[in-house]
Amino acid sequence: MLLKSGGANLSALRAAELDELGRLYQAAANDLATAQREFPGQEVALYLNQLVGSAHALVYRGGPLRGQQLIGFLRRGFPALYRSFLPYTTIAFLLFLFTASAAFFVVRAQPDAIFVIEGEGIAPLVSEVEAGKLWLDIEPTARSAAAGLIMTNNIQVMINTFAGGLTAGLFTLYIIAVNGLHLGAIFGLLDYHGLTRGLAEFVVGHGGIEFSVIFLAGGCGLAMGDAMIRPGLLGRGKALIQRTRQAVLLILGCVPLLIVAGLIEGFLSPSSAPWPVKAAVGLGTLALLHFYWLRTGRVESNPG
Repeated sequence: MLLKSGGANLSALRAAELDELGRLYQAAANDLATAQREFPGQEVALYLNQLVGSAHALVYRGGPLRGQQLIGFLRRGFPALYRSFLPYTTIAFLLFLFTASAAFFVVRAQPDAIFVIEGEGIAPLVSEVEAGKLWLDIEPTARSAAAGLIMTNNIQVMINTFAGGLTAGLFTLYIIAVNGLHLGAIFGLLDYHGLTRGLAEFVVGHGGIEFSVIFLAGGCGLAMGDAMIRPGLLGRGKALIQRTRQAVLLILGCVPLLIVAGLIEGFLSPSSAPWPVKAAVGLGTLALLHFYWLRTGRVESNPG
Protein backbone atom coordinates (compact mmCIF):
# COMPACT_ATOMS: atom_id res chain seq x y z
CA MET A 1 0.00 0.00 0.00
CA LEU A 2 1.11 3.56 -0.70
CA LEU A 3 0.53 4.56 2.92
CA LYS A 4 3.08 2.01 4.08
CA SER A 5 5.82 3.28 1.80
CA GLY A 6 7.30 5.66 4.35
CA GLY A 7 10.51 6.03 2.40
CA ALA A 8 8.80 6.71 -0.92
CA ASN A 9 9.82 9.65 -3.10
CA LEU A 10 6.69 11.58 -4.02
CA SER A 11 8.35 12.98 -7.12
CA ALA A 12 8.58 9.43 -8.48
CA LEU A 13 4.83 8.84 -8.21
CA ARG A 14 2.50 9.26 -11.16
CA ALA A 15 -0.51 11.58 -10.95
CA ALA A 16 -2.89 8.66 -10.43
CA GLU A 17 -0.70 7.34 -7.61
CA LEU A 18 -0.64 10.75 -5.93
CA ASP A 19 -4.44 10.89 -6.10
CA GLU A 20 -4.61 7.40 -4.63
CA LEU A 21 -2.22 8.43 -1.84
CA GLY A 22 -4.47 11.35 -0.99
CA ARG A 23 -7.57 9.16 -0.89
CA LEU A 24 -5.85 6.53 1.26
CA TYR A 25 -4.57 9.18 3.65
CA GLN A 26 -8.04 10.66 4.10
CA ALA A 27 -9.58 7.22 4.61
CA ALA A 28 -6.95 6.26 7.18
CA ALA A 29 -7.39 9.56 9.04
CA ASN A 30 -11.15 8.99 9.24
CA ASP A 31 -10.62 5.40 10.40
CA LEU A 32 -8.28 6.75 13.08
CA ALA A 33 -10.91 9.18 14.34
CA THR A 34 -13.45 6.33 14.51
CA ALA A 35 -11.00 4.01 16.29
CA GLN A 36 -10.09 6.66 18.88
CA ARG A 37 -13.77 7.23 19.55
CA GLU A 38 -14.93 3.61 19.57
CA PHE A 39 -11.79 1.72 20.67
CA PRO A 40 -9.62 4.15 22.69
CA GLY A 41 -6.42 2.59 23.95
CA GLN A 42 -6.79 -0.50 21.76
CA GLU A 43 -4.04 -1.76 19.45
CA VAL A 44 -6.00 -0.83 16.32
CA ALA A 45 -6.15 2.83 17.43
CA LEU A 46 -2.42 2.82 18.16
CA TYR A 47 -1.62 1.25 14.79
CA LEU A 48 -3.79 3.71 12.85
CA ASN A 49 -2.33 6.68 14.74
CA GLN A 50 1.19 5.64 13.79
CA LEU A 51 0.15 4.87 10.20
CA VAL A 52 -1.52 8.28 9.76
CA GLY A 53 1.43 10.01 11.41
CA SER A 54 3.89 8.37 9.03
CA ALA A 55 1.70 9.15 6.03
CA HIS A 56 1.27 12.75 7.14
CA ALA A 57 5.03 13.21 7.36
CA LEU A 58 5.30 11.82 3.83
CA VAL A 59 2.48 13.86 2.32
CA TYR A 60 3.38 17.20 3.90
CA ARG A 61 7.16 17.02 4.15
CA GLY A 62 9.54 18.97 1.96
CA GLY A 63 9.89 22.67 1.20
CA PRO A 64 7.48 25.48 1.95
CA LEU A 65 3.86 24.88 1.15
CA ARG A 66 2.88 25.94 -2.33
CA GLY A 67 -0.60 26.96 -3.33
CA GLN A 68 -1.94 23.50 -4.10
CA GLN A 69 -0.30 21.96 -1.01
CA LEU A 70 -1.70 24.69 1.23
CA ILE A 71 -5.18 24.28 -0.20
CA GLY A 72 -4.92 20.52 0.25
CA PHE A 73 -3.82 20.92 3.85
CA LEU A 74 -6.67 23.31 4.64
CA ARG A 75 -9.26 21.16 2.86
CA ARG A 76 -8.18 17.79 4.24
CA GLY A 77 -5.06 17.71 6.40
CA PHE A 78 -5.97 20.31 9.02
CA PRO A 79 -9.48 19.04 9.83
CA ALA A 80 -8.32 15.40 9.71
CA LEU A 81 -5.53 16.18 12.18
CA TYR A 82 -8.01 18.00 14.41
CA ARG A 83 -10.24 14.94 14.50
CA SER A 84 -7.30 12.67 15.32
CA PHE A 85 -6.47 14.88 18.33
CA LEU A 86 -10.10 15.22 19.43
CA PRO A 87 -9.86 12.89 22.48
CA TYR A 88 -7.04 15.02 23.91
CA THR A 89 -8.85 18.27 23.08
CA THR A 90 -11.92 16.94 24.87
CA ILE A 91 -9.86 16.25 28.00
CA ALA A 92 -8.54 19.83 27.92
CA PHE A 93 -12.09 21.17 27.55
CA LEU A 94 -13.45 19.05 30.41
CA LEU A 95 -10.60 20.13 32.71
CA PHE A 96 -11.26 23.78 31.91
CA LEU A 97 -15.01 23.31 32.42
CA PHE A 98 -14.47 21.61 35.78
CA THR A 99 -12.08 24.23 37.18
CA ALA A 100 -14.13 27.13 35.84
CA SER A 101 -17.35 25.74 37.32
CA ALA A 102 -15.72 25.06 40.69
CA ALA A 103 -14.26 28.58 40.89
CA PHE A 104 -17.55 30.15 39.80
CA PHE A 105 -19.65 28.51 42.51
CA VAL A 106 -17.04 29.03 45.23
CA VAL A 107 -16.60 32.75 44.51
CA ARG A 108 -20.32 33.29 43.94
CA ALA A 109 -20.99 31.85 47.41
CA GLN A 110 -18.03 33.60 49.08
CA PRO A 111 -16.69 36.58 47.05
CA ASP A 112 -13.54 36.95 49.20
CA ALA A 113 -12.42 33.56 47.89
CA ILE A 114 -11.33 35.34 44.71
CA PHE A 115 -8.25 36.60 46.58
CA VAL A 116 -7.25 32.99 47.25
CA ILE A 117 -7.47 32.21 43.53
CA GLU A 118 -6.15 35.46 42.05
CA GLY A 119 -4.02 36.95 44.84
CA GLU A 120 -4.15 40.42 46.33
CA GLY A 121 -3.31 42.02 42.97
CA ILE A 122 -6.95 41.58 41.98
CA ALA A 123 -8.05 44.14 44.62
CA PRO A 124 -8.43 47.14 42.25
CA LEU A 125 -10.66 45.13 39.93
CA VAL A 126 -12.72 43.86 42.86
CA SER A 127 -13.19 47.47 44.02
CA GLU A 128 -14.51 48.46 40.58
CA VAL A 129 -16.91 45.54 40.54
CA GLU A 130 -18.14 46.34 44.07
CA ALA A 131 -18.83 49.88 42.82
CA GLY A 132 -20.95 48.44 39.99
CA LYS A 133 -18.40 49.08 37.22
CA LEU A 134 -16.84 46.90 34.55
CA TRP A 135 -13.36 47.34 33.07
CA LEU A 136 -14.21 46.43 29.48
CA ASP A 137 -14.59 49.78 27.75
CA ILE A 138 -12.00 50.37 25.04
CA GLU A 139 -11.92 53.78 23.40
CA PRO A 140 -12.53 53.61 19.62
CA THR A 141 -9.20 55.33 18.94
CA ALA A 142 -7.36 52.67 20.94
CA ARG A 143 -9.05 49.61 19.47
CA SER A 144 -6.44 48.94 16.78
CA ALA A 145 -3.69 48.81 19.37
CA ALA A 146 -5.88 46.73 21.67
CA ALA A 147 -6.60 44.24 18.90
CA GLY A 148 -2.87 43.81 18.29
CA LEU A 149 -2.15 43.25 21.98
CA ILE A 150 -5.03 40.77 22.26
CA MET A 151 -3.82 38.77 19.24
CA THR A 152 -0.28 38.66 20.61
CA ASN A 153 -1.46 37.54 24.05
CA ASN A 154 -3.76 34.85 22.64
CA ILE A 155 -1.02 33.45 20.41
CA GLN A 156 1.38 33.42 23.36
CA VAL A 157 -1.12 31.52 25.53
CA MET A 158 -1.70 29.04 22.70
CA ILE A 159 2.03 28.43 22.21
CA ASN A 160 2.68 28.05 25.96
CA THR A 161 -0.21 25.61 26.29
CA PHE A 162 1.09 23.56 23.36
CA ALA A 163 4.72 23.67 24.52
CA GLY A 164 3.66 22.37 27.92
CA GLY A 165 3.46 18.96 26.26
CA LEU A 166 7.24 18.71 26.58
CA THR A 167 6.77 18.37 30.35
CA ALA A 168 4.78 15.16 29.73
CA GLY A 169 1.68 17.37 29.55
CA LEU A 170 1.90 18.59 33.17
CA PHE A 171 2.44 22.26 32.32
CA THR A 172 -0.36 22.05 29.76
CA LEU A 173 -2.71 20.75 32.46
CA TYR A 174 -1.58 23.56 34.75
CA ILE A 175 -2.25 26.31 32.17
CA ILE A 176 -5.68 24.94 31.30
CA ALA A 177 -6.64 24.58 34.97
CA VAL A 178 -5.38 28.06 35.92
CA ASN A 179 -7.23 29.71 33.04
CA GLY A 180 -10.40 27.88 34.03
CA LEU A 181 -10.06 29.02 37.63
CA HIS A 182 -9.41 32.58 36.50
CA LEU A 183 -12.45 32.83 34.23
CA GLY A 184 -14.74 31.04 36.67
CA ALA A 185 -13.67 33.24 39.57
CA ILE A 186 -14.25 36.46 37.58
CA PHE A 187 -17.70 35.32 36.47
CA GLY A 188 -18.52 34.24 40.04
CA LEU A 189 -17.61 37.68 41.39
CA LEU A 190 -19.62 39.44 38.70
CA ASP A 191 -22.62 37.19 39.23
CA TYR A 192 -22.56 37.92 42.96
CA HIS A 193 -22.79 41.65 42.14
CA GLY A 194 -25.29 41.27 39.30
CA LEU A 195 -22.85 42.23 36.53
CA THR A 196 -22.54 38.94 34.65
CA ARG A 197 -24.39 40.14 31.57
CA GLY A 198 -21.82 42.82 30.80
CA LEU A 199 -18.91 40.39 30.63
CA ALA A 200 -20.99 37.74 28.84
CA GLU A 201 -21.94 40.26 26.13
CA PHE A 202 -18.28 41.19 25.75
CA VAL A 203 -17.03 37.58 25.50
CA VAL A 204 -19.76 36.07 23.33
CA GLY A 205 -18.55 37.58 20.05
CA HIS A 206 -15.00 36.24 20.09
CA GLY A 207 -15.05 33.56 22.78
CA GLY A 208 -16.14 30.67 20.56
CA ILE A 209 -13.05 30.82 18.34
CA GLU A 210 -10.67 31.84 21.12
CA PHE A 211 -11.59 29.08 23.56
CA SER A 212 -11.80 26.44 20.82
CA VAL A 213 -8.23 27.21 19.78
CA ILE A 214 -6.96 27.19 23.36
CA PHE A 215 -8.63 23.82 23.98
CA LEU A 216 -7.01 22.50 20.79
CA ALA A 217 -3.61 23.80 21.94
CA GLY A 218 -4.24 21.98 25.21
CA GLY A 219 -5.08 18.85 23.26
CA CYS A 220 -1.80 19.18 21.34
CA GLY A 221 0.15 19.47 24.60
CA LEU A 222 -1.61 16.46 26.11
CA ALA A 223 -1.06 14.42 22.94
CA MET A 224 2.66 15.16 23.09
CA GLY A 225 2.71 14.23 26.77
CA ASP A 226 0.91 10.98 25.98
CA ALA A 227 3.54 10.16 23.35
CA MET A 228 6.21 10.53 26.05
CA ILE A 229 4.32 8.37 28.56
CA ARG A 230 2.91 5.78 26.12
CA PRO A 231 5.20 5.74 23.09
CA GLY A 232 3.86 2.44 21.79
CA LEU A 233 5.63 0.61 19.00
CA LEU A 234 7.68 3.57 17.78
CA GLY A 235 9.73 4.23 20.90
CA ARG A 236 9.62 7.40 22.98
CA GLY A 237 11.81 9.59 20.78
CA LYS A 238 10.16 8.76 17.46
CA ALA A 239 6.66 8.88 18.93
CA LEU A 240 7.29 12.35 20.41
CA ILE A 241 8.79 13.66 17.16
CA GLN A 242 5.84 12.36 15.15
CA ARG A 243 3.26 13.77 17.54
CA THR A 244 5.09 17.10 17.77
CA ARG A 245 5.14 17.50 13.98
CA GLN A 246 1.40 16.92 13.88
CA ALA A 247 0.82 19.35 16.74
CA VAL A 248 2.95 22.06 15.13
CA LEU A 249 0.85 21.86 11.97
CA LEU A 250 -2.32 22.26 14.04
CA ILE A 251 -0.87 25.23 15.93
CA LEU A 252 0.21 26.94 12.71
CA GLY A 253 -3.27 26.38 11.30
CA CYS A 254 -4.77 28.05 14.36
CA VAL A 255 -2.79 31.31 14.10
CA PRO A 256 -5.18 32.84 11.50
CA LEU A 257 -8.11 31.83 13.72
CA LEU A 258 -6.66 33.76 16.67
CA ILE A 259 -6.10 36.76 14.43
CA VAL A 260 -9.81 36.69 13.54
CA ALA A 261 -10.74 36.31 17.22
CA GLY A 262 -8.43 39.21 18.14
CA LEU A 263 -10.03 41.48 15.55
CA ILE A 264 -13.50 40.64 16.84
CA GLU A 265 -12.40 41.17 20.45
CA GLY A 266 -10.67 44.44 19.63
CA PHE A 267 -13.40 46.00 17.50
CA LEU A 268 -16.80 44.30 17.87
CA SER A 269 -16.75 43.11 21.49
CA PRO A 270 -16.22 46.56 23.10
CA SER A 271 -18.46 48.35 20.60
CA SER A 272 -22.00 49.57 21.14
CA ALA A 273 -23.40 46.95 18.75
CA PRO A 274 -26.52 45.24 20.14
CA TRP A 275 -25.79 42.03 22.02
CA PRO A 276 -27.83 39.91 19.53
CA VAL A 277 -25.38 41.00 16.83
CA LYS A 278 -22.41 39.98 18.97
CA ALA A 279 -24.10 36.69 19.84
CA ALA A 280 -24.86 35.99 16.17
CA VAL A 281 -21.22 36.60 15.23
CA GLY A 282 -19.94 34.45 18.10
CA LEU A 283 -22.30 31.53 17.59
CA GLY A 284 -21.99 31.73 13.82
CA THR A 285 -18.19 31.62 13.81
CA LEU A 286 -18.23 28.83 16.41
CA ALA A 287 -20.62 26.72 14.32
CA LEU A 288 -18.66 27.31 11.10
CA LEU A 289 -15.34 26.49 12.75
CA HIS A 290 -16.52 23.20 14.22
CA PHE A 291 -18.36 22.21 11.05
CA TYR A 292 -15.07 22.75 9.22
CA TRP A 293 -13.07 20.79 11.79
CA LEU A 294 -15.50 17.90 12.19
CA ARG A 295 -16.96 17.48 8.70
CA THR A 296 -14.54 18.84 6.09
CA GLY A 297 -12.45 16.32 4.17
CA ARG A 298 -14.26 13.24 5.38
CA VAL A 299 -14.26 10.27 3.03
CA GLU A 300 -17.53 8.39 2.95
CA SER A 301 -17.07 4.65 2.53
CA ASN A 302 -18.73 3.14 -0.52
CA PRO A 303 -20.85 0.04 0.07
CA GLY A 304 -19.50 -3.13 -1.45
